[in-house]
Amino acid sequence: MKVDVLTEAVIAAPCDRVAAYAADPTHAPEWYANITSADWRTPPPVAVGSKVAFVARFLGRRLAYTYEITTYEPGRRVVMRTDEGPFPMETTYTWEPYGEGLDHTRMTLRNRGEPSGFASLAATVMAAAMRRAQHKDLAALKALLER
Repeated sequence: MKVDVLTEAVIAAPCDRVAAYAADPTHAPEWYANITSADWRTPPPVAVGSKVAFVARFLGRRLAYTYEITTYEPGRRVVMRTDEGPFPMETTYTWEPYGEGLDHTRMTLRNRGEPSGFASLAATVMAAAMRRAQHKDLAALKALLER
């Protein structure tokens, strides 16, 4: 079974500021509740081909995985795919100016993949947990950037 979870938030901050902060993997442990570390495997900054190793806790388990940046449109979109990890996963962030003066940002966060083995049996539970986590993560990002 495939997992495909899309969440969004409107953040009261300019698009370029939100995108620059969220696209930098070194900030991930600050706003992702489950991510405990992010370590560059290639030299920063973010670019197509960049690799970052993450360690996270999810559903009571420690997960270590490496993402490779496959698409990077500064201020608009970034797509990352697992290069190494427990199952194939793709994460996409998008940002667009929002609101009357376009001084807010609508950010989407999408995670999709196809767990295999034991993880495939828990795909429904995994998707629900991912949805809850993503809502919390975007709320944390919103709180950080609206200070």
